[in-house]
Amino acid sequence: MNTQPQGPPALRLHHHAYVVADMERTRRFYEDVLGFPLVATWCEVETVRGKERTYCHTFFELVDGSALAFFQFADPADHDDLYLNSAESLNHVALTADAAGQAGVRDRLDAAGVAHRTIDHGYCTSLYVLDPDGLTVEFTVDAATIEQLDSWQRSTARASLDRWLGGDRTPNNDVRAG
Repeated sequence: MNTQPQGPPALRLHHHAYVVADMERTRRFYEDVLGFPLVATWCEVETVRGKERTYCHTFFELVDGSALAFFQFADPADHDDLYLNSAESLNHVALTADAAGQAGVRDRLDAAGVAHRTIDHGYCTSLYVLDPDGLTVEFTVDAATIEQLDSWQRSTARASLDRWLGGDRTPNNDVRAG
């Protein structure tokens, strides 16, 4: 019996979870500012990482049914134990958007006075914003030539990785702006 997957082992993002300090502040940012509807709130007491913890777990829905999810712990010490605390981290959640959706997010952030930045990577243009707890949220619009770029990347991905691991650090992104 062949148990090897025929494609990627997951169908789509279910949720991306992050620990926050203030759930109402998080709700206001994701629901009121960005426009993601709150669709579930689970209040729980369970053993997490070897300690009984009381928490709230919220889910904000994306169009495909996946979600951005957040934990707030009743005990601030639990937050400190489980929070990823690095302003310099590259950790982020990247969400696919179209140009109109990205422009809408930009307008909402501007109206709310929330700082953001946009970078043209060549293969996509990304709008980045920090949420109130320091998680970077990226709204990504693929380049018009994404099908050709994806085809090229699929055919060269392993060779490019092998080259990098072998010490050749030559950039291979010749579609990046600037």
